[in-house]
Amino acid sequence: MVINNNAVVPGTIKTGNYCLPIINLLKPILMFTRTFSYEASLSKEALKSRLVGNHVTIHGLDFEVMEKNESLRIIPHAEQIEDIKTLPITFVEISENNGKAKVKIKSRMRKMDAGGPMLIMILCTLLLVASGVLLLLQEQLFGGLLLGASLLTYITFRLRLELSYFDYVRKVRSHVLNAAN
Repeated sequence: MVINNNAVVPGTIKTGNYCLPIINLLKPILMFTRTFSYEASLSKEALKSRLVGNHVTIHGLDFEVMEKNESLRIIPHAEQIEDIKTLPITFVEISENNGKAKVKIKSRMRKMDAGGPMLIMILCTLLLVASGVLLLLQEQLFGGLLLGASLLTYITFRLRLELSYFDYVRKVRSHVLNAAN
């Protein structure tokens, strides 16, 4: 977001001519983005023609491959689901190198799904800080309980993500890899 040099929006950090919202600084810490690169034996156009317009079904949910601005996007059709799910949007950038396609796949969480996981990460961090303070104040019982609650919450959260969100990411990536072979 480009802003006036004199104006700073509350909740942001000013860096040069750009103003970064603080929430954008937390996103890399949360580790929800996955990037994967490889080289395919097909040409760029052949790989695009194999992927564009295809649908892949993962756990009963339809994902569609669309072309936008010289790159591909694999977007879930979540209109038909009633459950709360954390779903990825995958960007596939294809470049040509000596007649072979160099493919870069980047999956990130949908913006509308990022709120819940971010709140859980903030909760775990606050519990961890509170347990550290209590342990420094020689309150081993409550500090240990908060530390255990923080670790248990984070481990449960991470396992649930591995079984849902990261499973979608892995299967979308394997769909692109299968199309390239």
